[in-house]
Amino acid sequence: MIFNKEQIKQILADQRAAILNKPIGVERSILSDIDTTIKLPHIIVLTGLRRVGKSTLLRQIIQKYYNDQSFYYINFEDERLFKFQAEDFNLLYEALIELYGEQKTFFIDEIQNVEHFENFVRRFYDADFKFFITGSNASLLSREIGTKLTGRHVDLVVYPFSFKEYLRLNDVVFEKDMVYHTVERTKIKNHFHNYLISGGMPEYLLYKEPEILSRIYEDIIIKDIAVRYRIANLYEMRDIFLYLITNTANKFSFNKLKTISGIGSITTIKNYIHYLSETFFITTVNKFDYSLKKQLVNDKKSYIVDNGFFNVLSAKMTQDIGWLLENLVFNVLNASGQLFYFSDKNECDFIVREDDKITSAIQVTNELSSANKNREFSGLLNALKTFDLKEGLILTNDQESTMKIDEKILTVKPVWKWLLEE
Repeated sequence: MIFNKEQIKQILADQRAAILNKPIGVERSILSDIDTTIKLPHIIVLTGLRRVGKSTLLRQIIQKYYNDQSFYYINFEDERLFKFQAEDFNLLYEALIELYGEQKTFFIDEIQNVEHFENFVRRFYDADFKFFITGSNASLLSREIGTKLTGRHVDLVVYPFSFKEYLRLNDVVFEKDMVYHTVERTKIKNHFHNYLISGGMPEYLLYKEPEILSRIYEDIIIKDIAVRYRIANLYEMRDIFLYLITNTANKFSFNKLKTISGIGSITTIKNYIHYLSETFFITTVNKFDYSLKKQLVNDKKSYIVDNGFFNVLSAKMTQDIGWLLENLVFNVLNASGQLFYFSDKNECDFIVREDDKITSAIQVTNELSSANKNREFSGLLNALKTFDLKEGLILTNDQESTMKIDEKILTVKPVWKWLLEE
């Protein structure tokens, strides 16, 4: 398609009206990161799952920092721009100047849909323009930005709503002393139970329509993976993904997946999982080992980005609260450090590495009982002793205590309370 300036003007005017008419929504916590990065000349790259709220975050930035003025906005998810080429950028810029005068800030949604976009961004960055760009594919963005814009960008991942954001969505203004008052504490626990099951995808929380989550997943499978990577056998890829989703937090190996699926090539299986992880939908976790080679060959675990997807995608017929708690805790920890599971004589769900040092060990269980207490304690204590940590954390659905075992302090805490302290 060959664009003319009038066509582009119409599209740009429609898009600007759409972003300005977009509801502001719940203020995202990530805006605190914007407070510091906006002062830098760097390009701010906002990545994350489809429909996780990146455009709404742009709307909040436009209002908070630009007072809804002095900016350009382009959305390359718009089907009218699907044939847009890098050589069309200059025509687009001329159209923007004619519509809105000379501005120095670009907000661009889903920029990875334009091949070689990085050349345009680099040219304007060098001319002192500010960029906020979003994208839903980590690999494409990192590869293309890395070639031309190394050292010139700050990457921020936008996640589904945190529990605090979920409370704000439900008009609950959390204050620390609420946890000591029976009525408020009970209300918070009820909200947490709903959040644990429904997850934090903004649009789904607003409309409570499962089809929203199904459609997001289908768009990931078809648009972000099948079309982009020319997948020949969609059915076998879906089977691999469904297995991982249904077996979240359980160990798997590529050989086991090869046997279960009947797929002849481990490389194909690895590629499928890589493609899904690049959309931010799934994350794989290695067993900790000081040997990188052993990390790569040992069994792995996988977790999905939001608990809400279990309701519409998982083949499990019943809700496993411990399973949901572990997936939720993973997603919170994953935003703050590099995660592993630890397994020696016993297993610890998560150890966190920051700056090449293991800083914490966390166990997650629905409930500590006589049946599982020794296993949970042993796994955590084993990790604490291995990495010379003084304290460990056991996160549960609703138990709380502190104890000292073998000179190690074990803190038991409800996940909901831990989330509010984070």
